[in-house]
Amino acid sequence: MTENHEIRLKRLRLRSWRRGIKEMDLMFGTFADEAMASLTKAELDAHEILMAEHDQDLLAWFTGQHDTPDELKQALSRVQNHFLSKKLT
Repeated sequence: MTENHEIRLKRLRLRSWRRGIKEMDLMFGTFADEAMASLTKAELDAHEILMAEHDQDLLAWFTGQHDTPDELKQALSRVQNHFLSKKLT
């Protein structure tokens, strides 16, 4: 059975909100709710690869504590830019 686009989005949205570290839930969950549906298939593929990474690694890359692997930079940058564009009040 193949997964259609809507089911894939729902699955990735759930994974985005259930990361394990609350900070990652907020960053990825907000991105999933507000921007993930507009990704192209290639961007969604890259995002799914990013979602397979460990939270500790994602947090270190997100905050700049460690260099992001080249193959993940674009996908992480989309999430970072979306998150940082939000007004945090």
